[in-house]
Amino acid sequence: MAVSLDATTAHKLAAFGAQRLPRTLTSTAVKVGASAGSMLAGDRRTIVERNLERVTGTTLSAADKRSGVAETFAQYGRYYLDSFRLPALSGAVIDDGFRYTGYENILGAFEEGKSPILALPHLGGWEWAAFWLTKVEGHKVTAVVEELQPPELFEWFKSFRESLGMNVVALGPEAGPALMEGLSAGHIICLLADRVVGDASSVTVEFFGEKTKLPAGPATLALRTGSPLLPTAVYFDGDDHFAECRPAIPAEREGTFRSDVTRVTQLLAIEFERFIRAAPEQWHVLQPGWPSDYRALGRAIPKHLQGL
Repeated sequence: MAVSLDATTAHKLAAFGAQRLPRTLTSTAVKVGASAGSMLAGDRRTIVERNLERVTGTTLSAADKRSGVAETFAQYGRYYLDSFRLPALSGAVIDDGFRYTGYENILGAFEEGKSPILALPHLGGWEWAAFWLTKVEGHKVTAVVEELQPPELFEWFKSFRESLGMNVVALGPEAGPALMEGLSAGHIICLLADRVVGDASSVTVEFFGEKTKLPAGPATLALRTGSPLLPTAVYFDGDDHFAECRPAIPAEREGTFRSDVTRVTQLLAIEFERFIRAAPEQWHVLQPGWPSDYRALGRAIPKHLQGL
């Protein structure tokens, strides 16, 4: 008789295996599973195909789509595998598997007496970099994350990330006060900001040649607090990880607050385009993000994207 696992149990078992089984074995399992999963992904497969063409600016052949989608799902699987491995790794191992550029932008913010805001796209494995900041460099990190369903799965992920030294805040009404508190306490703020989740505040930008909306949170926080907004990306680099932290986006008041938020978010979108074009298959956004995506899937365009 087949045994059906709930999502929370499945993630716990995956974490258990990632921390105890040889990496070669778990990596092979992820690649095999990702290859099979990419063939059965339905709408998610369609979105990955569209994103690959959107980012590269080309019309891909059927063969290139198949290989690109398979690689994207393999990289997405690696994100979970590498994240699940983290609690079992020492600071020395984390440091040895991590390269970076632009760390001086983070240190420079602290030297000016300000806590930095890192805005990231869903690239590579950001949790590896966050763990490096906490375990190797001794920083405090507050990250806002999407609230998963079922609630038991979100609570498990929250506990898991907190075990890595992060302060985890669920996206929602309580996120703003928690971020202000984190900045006051000298935390590095990490915000994944390349897609809108739920009813989060957003503004219209041009992103990869099409109008869509991106979260207003990073720009809003930077404009209100004066904390530097640092575009940041984390990539898989062979068996290791590489992070790039760019100089702060200009976030000064120039007009109305809304227009300033839109201007700063547009600058952030341009930085995200640069990051994503460097490794399109590592961009694991599997949800529709543009009005044209919803049309391609035959779905109703959500309210926040109507009229674009």
